[in-house]
Amino acid sequence: MDRRDFLNSTLLASGGALLTGATPLSLLAETDWTGFSGVGDYERSNGNTYEVMTAGHAIRDHKFEGKRPEITGTGETFDCAVIGGGISGLSAALFFTRKRPGKTCVVLDNHPIFGGEAKRNEFEVDGKRLMAHQGSAACFPPLRTDFLAGFYDSIGVDWKQFHYQKWTGADAAPRIETAPYGVGGATSGFYFGGKFGHQEGVWVRDPWGTRLAGAPISEQAKRELLGMREADRKPFSTHRFQPVKHGDAASRHLDSITLEEHLMATYGLSRETVRTYLSPISGGGSGLGADALSAYCEYAADVLLPWDYAQGAQMFPGGNTGVARHILKQLNPGAISGDASMAGICRGAVQFAALDHPESSARIRLSATVISVQHAGNAIEVVYENGGKLYRIRARAAILAGGSWTAKHIVADLPAACREAYSEFHRAPCLMANVAVRNWRFLHKLGLTECQWFEGIGNSITLRKVATFGTDPDAMNPDLPTVLTMKILFSKPGLSIEEQTARGRGEMLATSFRTYEQTIRDQFTAMFGKAGFDAERDIAGIILNRWGHAYLSPQPGFFFGKDGKPGPGEVLRENPYGRIAFANSDLAGIMDHRMSIREARRAVDQVS
Repeated sequence: MDRRDFLNSTLLASGGALLTGATPLSLLAETDWTGFSGVGDYERSNGNTYEVMTAGHAIRDHKFEGKRPEITGTGETFDCAVIGGGISGLSAALFFTRKRPGKTCVVLDNHPIFGGEAKRNEFEVDGKRLMAHQGSAACFPPLRTDFLAGFYDSIGVDWKQFHYQKWTGADAAPRIETAPYGVGGATSGFYFGGKFGHQEGVWVRDPWGTRLAGAPISEQAKRELLGMREADRKPFSTHRFQPVKHGDAASRHLDSITLEEHLMATYGLSRETVRTYLSPISGGGSGLGADALSAYCEYAADVLLPWDYAQGAQMFPGGNTGVARHILKQLNPGAISGDASMAGICRGAVQFAALDHPESSARIRLSATVISVQHAGNAIEVVYENGGKLYRIRARAAILAGGSWTAKHIVADLPAACREAYSEFHRAPCLMANVAVRNWRFLHKLGLTECQWFEGIGNSITLRKVATFGTDPDAMNPDLPTVLTMKILFSKPGLSIEEQTARGRGEMLATSFRTYEQTIRDQFTAMFGKAGFDAERDIAGIILNRWGHAYLSPQPGFFFGKDGKPGPGEVLRENPYGRIAFANSDLAGIMDHRMSIREARRAVDQVS
């Protein structure tokens, strides 16, 4: 696949999405788009599936309107209907059933399996079972004073049970993280290729320790980046406008400017340096580059979600899939085979028939795309699509725990204030590519466990050791298989936030699996070929997880509002509509499963 073919596919995407209004997804057949999807419980649900995307676009395009006579009533009435089966939706169901014992709850989710972005991919490589996250990744042990500590305890998450693969290599063990976040150090590296005048490729190992020696970049860029690094390493640096409390003067100031403006003013960076070396990494938790985001994005999670740093970040083998499965096990013990230990919940098979069993007080109904939620007298009427047919259920209350991009379409009589608030939500796409390799000898030869680059597809990979209760093997060395995860973002600095999200989504949806597969192989070959990497021999499989609306990308004013108006998330959080309350982490502007849980608890309190 040459460069022209790749460019043609991206031009087709942006042209189809922005000019003709055609759905980019419809330009590809399902098999050309999905590709290999792994094995195990999640083999039919890698990211937004073809069916999920087409159903979502049908809602957006109002294709279900006028079909009400074709709706089949199920005759069911529940005490609460939760729309969306991600961590926020599952948590809402658990909070509701605990608060209202004996009451019934149904969770309606449009995917073939629960979890939202907290799903995993599974591979079988040379007889070894490997797992990796599709989206939501690490856990951060909470402070004991936080209600989250009690919540994790109640679902059986024991931080002391996170034991990780042991090093068995012949050489001394390098530093390997437990989560896919690079921290720098002797085994980190920056790669520079053709964009920087080196077609053969140049690795700069330990770039901060060597003060970027040998990096083929301008002296000005070096000075700026090293200055920023040094300022950040000072614990009480006066160079940073550090917020202490959500809503204080510092946080409000940061929310009034872009992250790019903040970086330039705080560290003396040029716009070119920010966009070349820091975007979209600096905004990686919000999906876009620094030019489009509120500066408070960089601080909000630490301010609102302090955690026990001494314990370090922990991670289930399949990311926060482990949290979703623990919640489900509490809701319906028979939904996952095996015992309630952490290993049992991780390794046990999902019992799909038990999820929506009539005798269960908390039911999970999959592949159910909700198209309408509205008040009907003293109840809520919910209409959903399944298998090409429409069905109706009733509930005494409803919680919209799905993302803003669908919630704003399905509440037919949504008040103007809520509708206006939802118009301020901008969601950016993300492609999570999990690359299973038969060994990582090529990384070991380069002396690397963390890699970052500034051209081509993706931005970084970080080798991680995996918690042993859910994966094989329990040993780790360069000759054993592992999974390397690439987060591929679509920031396009200089364009408006609306244009960036639309073009990125169009590009991702209209690019075939084969094109992405070849592009990833070429990227790995360029970076690691000289160290002995051979794509044909070493790559065991690639799974793509396409998330069309992965990140809420908060623009300036999202958190605290502007022009005297409250922030859009606050409008929805403070104003449940009748018997309908709103959840999901995007209301807080922080894409973190802990915020999903917090928002769920608040929504349940509003409808109970």
